[in-house]
Amino acid sequence: MAHNDKGEAMQDLSDGYVEVDGVRLKLSQPYTGSAQWIGQREILMQLLACWITVDEADLPLTPRLVGAPGMGKTQLVIAAAKEQELPLYIYQCTADTRPEDLLITPVLGQNGNISYHASPLVSAMLCGGICLLDEGNRMNEKSWASLAPLFDGRRMVESVVAGIQIPASSEFRAAITMNDDESTFEIPDYILSRLQPTLKVGFPNRQDEMEILRYHLPYAEAEMLAMTVEFLQTSHQLKLDFSPRDGINVLRYALKRLQQDSTHPLSRDEAWQEALERCLGEEASDLEELAKRKKRALGGEAVPLGLADLFFDPDDPLHPDREDDTDDDDFE
Repeated sequence: MAHNDKGEAMQDLSDGYVEVDGVRLKLSQPYTGSAQWIGQREILMQLLACWITVDEADLPLTPRLVGAPGMGKTQLVIAAAKEQELPLYIYQCTADTRPEDLLITPVLGQNGNISYHASPLVSAMLCGGICLLDEGNRMNEKSWASLAPLFDGRRMVESVVAGIQIPASSEFRAAITMNDDESTFEIPDYILSRLQPTLKVGFPNRQDEMEILRYHLPYAEAEMLAMTVEFLQTSHQLKLDFSPRDGINVLRYALKRLQQDSTHPLSRDEAWQEALERCLGEEASDLEELAKRKKRALGGEAVPLGLADLFFDPDDPLHPDREDDTDDDDFE
């Protein structure tokens, strides 16, 4: 019998199970994949700094990693966990995530007995690992409320399902990724105040973006890589949200089309252009026009409305401000 950092009885059963205050929990498996963080070393150092404790009374921070989808936020946490040499547990947050999904889930066995399965989050708490709550702003407030005591000085959660309190190991660390898009919940301030600091994951520069594509697609030809990087860098300059992940998907599809044994083989340019339109839409073929449309949609080129605009359609021939193209000579 052992005790954790808070003194509660905890027994390691050494077969993927842990017993906490008489309740036997089946642990989740840590993430075993590999990842390399390329470029932007500063954001990696900022994340690692959040997990440092400078005194016995100090606590680690739980940062929010914010950025557009496909920017590599998950890859960043995987690489940071590798540098820390700690097991990483990933929980994918969704709109229908329930508190029991985040903590302990009861499972009915074939013999009619109920077993308790610890989530990746609780498994990281018990094993002293790192937990990534991926796309955390897709989760509702009720689920976030169940984690409020974990991300402050209490560092514990309470499972109503299992009837136990679970304190976090002193080695436990966490991070939250959040996408910059509209299909998310607004997280209440009392939760946001616990998830600090906010670390912005921005677009990579040209050299780093080329290295990212080479890392994921080492078999791609230099010409195809250059076309993809040029497209991505142009989109970044125009403040469009096409990410390295988008570039990887475009290039992968283009390479597959070139590989096909067809009676009408495609050129590299044709394959890449087709991949661009199939993966990102036809509008991606003209980035400047797409940027103008986005700017208009955000009100960047809006024309001030006059009183007549409240009563007339802009193309209505009766609109007072409508220019009449009819030449007076036509009536002579």
